[in-house]
Amino acid sequence: MDKRCTEADVVTALSDSMTLGIGGWGSRRKPMSLVRAIARSSLRDLTIVSYGGPDVGLLCALGKVKKLVYGFVSLDSIPLEPHFRAARQGGAVEVMELDEGMLQWGLYAASLRLPFLPTRAGLGSDVLTYNPDLRLVKSPYADGEDLVAMPALHLDVALIHMNRADLQGNGQFLGPDLYFDDLFCMAAKKRFMSCEKIIDSAEFATLGSLHTLRIHRAMIDGVIEAPGGAAFTECPPDYGRDEALQREYAQAAGDAEKCSAFLAKYL
Repeated sequence: MDKRCTEADVVTALSDSMTLGIGGWGSRRKPMSLVRAIARSSLRDLTIVSYGGPDVGLLCALGKVKKLVYGFVSLDSIPLEPHFRAARQGGAVEVMELDEGMLQWGLYAASLRLPFLPTRAGLGSDVLTYNPDLRLVKSPYADGEDLVAMPALHLDVALIHMNRADLQGNGQFLGPDLYFDDLFCMAAKKRFMSCEKIIDSAEFATLGSLHTLRIHRAMIDGVIEAPGGAAFTECPPDYGRDEALQREYAQAAGDAEKCSAFLAKYL
């Protein structure tokens, strides 16, 4: 089955108030061509689940986000994403601030179709203070240990970016890490994958070992060929982060004129 589509097709499949999971990690291999398409659209009141980077900051800057669920929001070489910081400090978005492992566990629970998974992550921290809806469960075994019941993070749509993909929706990462892109896909009802290049399936074996083929066609509903589609974030080995453009983006935070100028250029 040929699953090719465009960024515009993906936006058409979305609607206001959806919960979107965005793969990648900080300013690394983010599906930015898809994020930009959402930024240009009329979509609003979105809930974004992400190990956040400029995907989160850009959508916050444009007022697209109602709620954020995140383990962090960083530009990596710039530790705290400044557009996100402005939205967070200004109270422009609702937040569910989680430990990184709790976010992983929430996606994993959703992928398993479980209501929650128990974890020690978050115990003894203000995660529980600032997320009063989180509950503790007692181990049914002899130790009777109290654990956090991390609720499943069910997604309407997941967006990811891979180095290579085929027409059927198999995806390959060639950089150092898959991050949790597979969990985002398995936690979602619909899944769209942009990629640097669509290749013949037989080429996968020439590019990397079996472990790099972690995105299976059953996880994906649409494939978008988008050369440079992760920029300005990094997508090794195809390209590194555009640090100059990222600095320009960061410096535009909090300045309406600079922000408008940057968005006019980048979008």
